[in-house]
Amino acid sequence: MAVTPARARELALSLEDASERPHFDRTALRTPRKTFATLAGDGADINLMFDPDLRDFFCEQVPLVFAPVPGGWGRMGATRCDLAIVDEPTLVSALKAAHALAAPRPKTPPKR
Repeated sequence: MAVTPARARELALSLEDASERPHFDRTALRTPRKTFATLAGDGADINLMFDPDLRDFFCEQVPLVFAPVPGGWGRMGATRCDLAIVDEPTLVSALKAAHALAAPRPKTPPKR
């Protein structure tokens, strides 16, 4: 049932245009536009950069796995996912949701 940190990283990097870079004591997983998740250096958890509605959805659906990050980041939607108890399909769903929020916005054609 648990997802290893290596597998979580692999799943995140399999998403379109995903890359990684250092982020303090974590690894930031990014789209070209912004970070969608950060993986803890000790591999205990992954923080997903949701909006408040997605934060509430995941925390309500699987409260043992997901919890708001304490403080301001959590109020804005950042959500902790416990890798020791999350199953892979749930993590994939969460990663895809966070990735979609961070994806580059489509360019709108200029007005004529």
